[in-house]
Formats: sequence, C-alpha cells, structure tokens
Amino acid sequence: MSLTKLCAKIELILSDVDGVMTDGGIQLLDDGTQFVKFHIRDGMGVRLWREAGKRFGIVTGRKLDSIRKRAEDLWLDIIRLGIDDKLPAIDELAAEFKITRDQICYIGDDLLDLKAIQSVGFGVAVADAVEEVRQAAKYTTSVPGGQAAVREVIELILKNTGRWEEVMKRYSAS
Repeated sequence: MSLTKLCAKIELILSDVDGVMTDGGIQLLDDGTQFVKFHIRDGMGVRLWREAGKRFGIVTGRKLDSIRKRAEDLWLDIIRLGIDDKLPAIDELAAEFKITRDQICYIGDDLLDLKAIQSVGFGVAVADAVEEVRQAAKYTTSVPGGQAAVREVIELILKNTGRWEEVMKRYSAS
C-alpha cells in the first residue's frame, strides 16, 4: 500500500516517549531525580496535528512526573503511563474513539513497541530504533528519537493527505 493511502486513514497518532520524544538518555541526580529532554519541534508538530482536527497521545512504560508535565504542556488528553504491553491500551483507545487499528499511527523505538508497530495501520520507527522495530515499521524517520522525529511523522502525514497547506495558512503571511 502506498504511503499516501496509509496516511489518509490516520485519525490518531500515539507515541512512545523515551527514545522517541526524547533521545532516550536519562540524567540522574544524587537524590534520584531524573531528567529527560524533549525536542520543542515535536511539541509544535503535535499542535499542528491537533489544529488539523486530529488526536495525539502518548503510551509509555515509564511513570515520570516530567512526562506527565510535558503531556499537560501539549494539552494531551491521551496519557497512558506505566504501560509495558501497549497493544491492549491501543485497542482500548480505538474502542473509545470508535476507530480501527488501521486508523492509528504508532511511533516507537524499542521492543516494547514492536507489537504496536506491527498491529496498527501505520507503524513508524525512529531512525535509531532497534533493528526488529525498524524492520517491522512501514516507515522509518530520517532523524533519531529526541531530534523532532514526531514532527517529521506529523508533517509526513499532513503533506501526504493534502492537509499541510490548510494548516500552514495559520502561520504564513502570504
């Protein structure tokens, strides 16, 4: 199936966080506090996707306050933390929003994401994902996780479905 046909079906984008929206690195302080770094352009990408009338959410195995805070900053209403087996969560969300797996894009990087990537309509791996995930994905980003890979996927879908120009009208002076 062509990339345009895959993109045309997508109503919901779900993403892992560590290794996708971050570079996978963790800074750990002596008191146990953990820091992760997000790329600002991913946030703008999520905004563009939502302005196009679509939903975006995160499904991640970790439970960090920083992840919850970033999700709140992006006004996400789909936040699933502490989820190692992601496919049941995806199925719950599909039922909640009355869509099929074919209408979901999932972005991941590691083995916990493999079943999700294999099972949705548009499974995406970041450039530095593990080999098994890259092989299972229908698309692999040109950039690694934490380097605006989510933005790349959002622009790809919007451009392949003719929605990019409409979204850009809000930002262009011409």
